Amino acid sequence: MQSHGYRNSASTARAPEVRKSEFLTFRLGSESYGIEILKVQEIRGYESPTAIANAPAFIKGVINLRGVIVPILDLRVKFRLPHANYDEFTVVIILNVASRVVGVVVDSVSDVLSLTDEAIRAAPDFASSTFDTRYITGLATLDDTMLILLDIEKLLTGADMALVDSAAQ
Repeated sequence: MQSHGYRNSASTARAPEVRKSEFLTFRLGSESYGIEILKVQEIRGYESPTAIANAPAFIKGVINLRGVIVPILDLRVKFRLPHANYDEFTVVIILNVASRVVGVVVDSVSDVLSLTDEAIRAAPDFASSTFDTRYITGLATLDDTMLILLDIEKLLTGADMALVDSAAQ
């Protein structure tokens, strides 16, 4: 039998590609959170920002980052978590979100994780209006730890972020 140079398509078929996303993980209190690594510009040690009069409580103030005035937000206050003392582990994650540079204060940065889409579960819907899940893109389990994945873009471009724009100008 003569071969015509055709390959068996089954032998050349590729397995479907597994899509992975990378997240910077950090801690606030006893909870672990993750944000898309592509939004992160840099990680800095905490330095006291310059306070802005009449700013909401979650806006700690502004810093001058190489000529750019950057509003600094405390995610603990934003998420209504108990106050924490800032220490040597406290860091500011500088983010580039919606063409803005914003810093968020977190208790500590943990790791950069690569998660497949299958490893991420949807956040449950809560009937209560007191718990807002629109900023949560999903949940992932790592060992015994639940990782809350944040849509940092939605969180930082919400209606209250208009106050950051006016406070920083």
